[in-house]
Amino acid sequence: MKLNFTPRRTPVAGRSRLAARDLLAEAVAGVLQRPARSALTSLGTVLGVGAFVAVLGLTGTAASQIDTRFNALSATEVTVEDTGGRDAGRVALSFPKDADARMERLNGTEAAGVYWKVRLDPGQTIRSSPIGAANGAVARTPVVAASPGVLAAAGPHFTQGRAYDTFHDSGRQRVAVIGSSIAARLGIHTLRTQPAVFIGDTPFTVIGIMDDVRRKPDLLLSVLVPRTTAEHVWGQPKDERAKMLVSTRLGAATQIADEAPLALRPDHPEYLRPIPPPDPRALRTAVGDDLGQLFLLLAVVCLVIGAVGIANTTLVAVMERTGEIGLRRALGARSRHITVQFLTESGALGLLGGVVGTSVGTAVVVAVSAFREWTPVIAPLTLAAAPALGLATGLLAGLYPAWRASRVPPAEALRR
Repeated sequence: MKLNFTPRRTPVAGRSRLAARDLLAEAVAGVLQRPARSALTSLGTVLGVGAFVAVLGLTGTAASQIDTRFNALSATEVTVEDTGGRDAGRVALSFPKDADARMERLNGTEAAGVYWKVRLDPGQTIRSSPIGAANGAVARTPVVAASPGVLAAAGPHFTQGRAYDTFHDSGRQRVAVIGSSIAARLGIHTLRTQPAVFIGDTPFTVIGIMDDVRRKPDLLLSVLVPRTTAEHVWGQPKDERAKMLVSTRLGAATQIADEAPLALRPDHPEYLRPIPPPDPRALRTAVGDDLGQLFLLLAVVCLVIGAVGIANTTLVAVMERTGEIGLRRALGARSRHITVQFLTESGALGLLGGVVGTSVGTAVVVAVSAFREWTPVIAPLTLAAAPALGLATGLLAGLYPAWRASRVPPAEALRR
C-alpha cells in the first residue's frame, strides 16, 4: 500500500508594515520630545517662509498703492513738446499766444500752460539787491518763462503770496514766483515789503513763495516769470524749445494727447509732439520685479539657513537614537521604514516652520499696511504655497540624515 504525503508549508512570518497613523504618531513624538530644539530648528524656516509671504504681500500692496497714486497724478498729466517739425530752424516757438485758452476748451482739460528755460547772458546772476553780487546772490538758478496755466497745472502750495494770472501775463508785468529755498538764499522772508529779485539788471517783484508742487518739482528750484514778459525781455526760446504742461481729468489724458496738436496748431500739427502718460501696469511690473528680486533673495537665504538647521538637527537625532534604530531593525523594521520615519520628522519640522512663517509674514503685511494706511493685498495662492514651501524645505533637508539612519547596521546599533 502506497501512501502519499503532501508536505505542509511552513508558515512564513509576514513582512513588517508601518501604517500611516503610526508613522505620523512617531514623527510627532520625535518633534515633541525636544520642543526647544524643534522650535530653534524651525526658526530658519519660519524666517524664510515669513520673508517669502511678506515680500509677495508687500510687493502686491505697494503695487496697488502705485496704481492709485499713478492714476491720481501721473495718469492725469500730458506733456506737449515743441519740435518745430521741418521748420525747427526757422520757427523758434510753435505754440500760439492763446495756447492756454485753446487747450482749456478741450473737454477733460483742467489746466494747461507753456513754459521754457530762459537763456541768460554769461555773468548774469539772480540777486536781491540792484548793485553788485551782494550776499544772497544765487548763480546758475534757472529762470523759467511760464504762462499762468503752468502754475495752475503744477498745483503749487504757497507759503506767502499767490501765483500771477492772465492780467500779469497780458500786461507784461515784471513779477516773479520763487521757491522757498531760493527765497531763503536771497534773504526774502516776507512779501509785505514787496521785495524784488534782479535777474541781471532787470527787477521783478516777488508776488509768491511756494514750498511744494504736485507736478514738476523742478519748478521749486527756478524763478518763474510770465511768458509774455520773458518774450519781451529775452525773446523767444533759444537753447531749449518750449513745452506745455497739461493737467487733465482722470481718464482723459490719452484723448487730450491725441487732440492737442490739432487744437493748438491746426495749420501745422506736426510742429507739436504730445507725450501721454505711460502705462501704469508697466510701472507696477517694474517696481514689483525690483522689490521681488531684492527680497526674495533674502527669503532664499533664510530658507537655506533653515534647511541647514533642520539637516543638522536631524543628523544629530540619528546619532543620538542609534540604539532605537537598531532595536526597531531587530524587531522587523525595514530600511525604508527608518528612512520614511526620519523624513517625516524633518518634513514635520519644515511644515511647522512654514505654517508659523506664513502667519508671521501675513501679520507683517497687515501691520505695515495699517501703519501706512494701505489696503493689504496677499494672493491666496501665496498663502497656500507658503506652508508647502516649508514642507519641501524640511523634506530636502532630511534626505541625507534619513538615508544615513537607514544604513545603520542593526547589530552594531544594539551594541552601542
